[in-house]
Amino acid sequence: MVFITMSLLVKALVFVTFFVVTAESAPESALITKIPGFDGTFPSKHYSGYVTIDKEHGKNLWYYFIESEKNPSKDPVVLWLNGGPGCSSMDGFVYEHGPFNFEPKKANTSLPLLQLNPYSWSKVSNIIYLDSPVGVGFSYSKNESDYQTGDIKTAIDSHAFLLKWFHMFPEFQSNPFYISGESYAGVYVPTLASEVVKGNKDGLKPALNFKGYLVGNGVADSVFDGNALVPFAHGMGLISDQLFEDVTEACNGNFYEIDGLDCEEQMTKVQMDVNKLNIYNILEPCYHGTSLSAFDIRSLPSSLLQLGKTEKPLAVRKRMFGRAWPVRAPVRPGIVPSWSQLLADVSVPCIDDRVATAWLNDPAIRNAIHAKEENEIGRWVLCSGKLSFDHDAGSMIKFHKNLTLSGYRALIYSGDHDMCVPFTGSQAWTRSLGYKVIDEWRAWISNDQVAGYTQGYANNLTFLTIKGAGHTVPEYKPREALDFYSRFLEGSKI
Repeated sequence: MVFITMSLLVKALVFVTFFVVTAESAPESALITKIPGFDGTFPSKHYSGYVTIDKEHGKNLWYYFIESEKNPSKDPVVLWLNGGPGCSSMDGFVYEHGPFNFEPKKANTSLPLLQLNPYSWSKVSNIIYLDSPVGVGFSYSKNESDYQTGDIKTAIDSHAFLLKWFHMFPEFQSNPFYISGESYAGVYVPTLASEVVKGNKDGLKPALNFKGYLVGNGVADSVFDGNALVPFAHGMGLISDQLFEDVTEACNGNFYEIDGLDCEEQMTKVQMDVNKLNIYNILEPCYHGTSLSAFDIRSLPSSLLQLGKTEKPLAVRKRMFGRAWPVRAPVRPGIVPSWSQLLADVSVPCIDDRVATAWLNDPAIRNAIHAKEENEIGRWVLCSGKLSFDHDAGSMIKFHKNLTLSGYRALIYSGDHDMCVPFTGSQAWTRSLGYKVIDEWRAWISNDQVAGYTQGYANNLTFLTIKGAGHTVPEYKPREALDFYSRFLEGSKI
């Protein structure tokens, strides 16, 4: 017979309680308690830090996690990825749908002032901002060979991050999980989603409760994206009817590959008509001036611009670059040139990144959000020049088809004034899947106004435009973005 004294029973209960709490709660060391420049109270818990995905190499991915302001124990967990390749997801945090609005610093202050963002996506979801791949933002490796990466390796590494992150935050393992992103994340999202699905099938633990994904103004397929600009420019009144007819005839309707001198001449005319516009939003001015001519890739050595062996010299010479490779320069298999090579340490064309750059390089901010110091990993930049990146996944259409036919929900959304990855390409490739239309083209409403247009397909695929928005939709239309995001996550009609 075993006798248990009251004191031993109490100790045992304390031990069990302690184990349960520590085993099912987020790491306290990652908790953010205060951020300089914000004097209010966080409406939900914030966490940030590093997840080591390769101890031998010292390979670390950095994240910022915000619990939902509504019901964190039940609301979806959403991973957010910015594109590039090579751009930090803190772009989305600072300028798009993060918890704060940033007021540029005044003369007597050293940091931007922060106010709560009424249209933060954390209003309705738990959200993880991940700097991926390694070498981007605050993510780093002690072995520089890790900065040679590509689509497939990035997906594998991000999946490794997710498995470790959900192990660190086990209380969220049963929540619905979605992957989202924009721009070159049109590649990151479906490739990572496919890794997650494969990992679940292979029995990797923890199993992720993956439900679907969202892609905003995302690259998908070199042919569809490459043919998107000319129809977009014509529809927006940027080129004349006559030029549209001439270029269509000269190029036989194929703007993806320039074939022949006549086609080259007409495409040059198109280029001349649009090259002084802000490629990310044709309605907006360019921060770096009214012209992109200073960033015209014709001024750079052509040896830096070989995206693939099939690249034609003319197409190479006429590239413009941004937070995704513009459709005038569709992404093809091969090494994508680094940002430092392309821009020689100049900021991304047309993008005013002063607030994010100043904020994320302030020592007090980096300390508060658990990021390594500048003398350890270098300055934070919007888009990294460290990477040698290989676009090795090919067209995303096969990924989208496999995922949607497997029952996962997909929202493909486009700001309709983006010339970098125009909606005309996304609309065309979603239609090309051949799914039955179950919700015919119609307006969708936000705040009692037409916010854009949508078409719904079988197999849980939805295409959506946002009226007046550019490449980074929530930056231009935050209220409308929160509306469609909320409706998609809850499964209601947009």
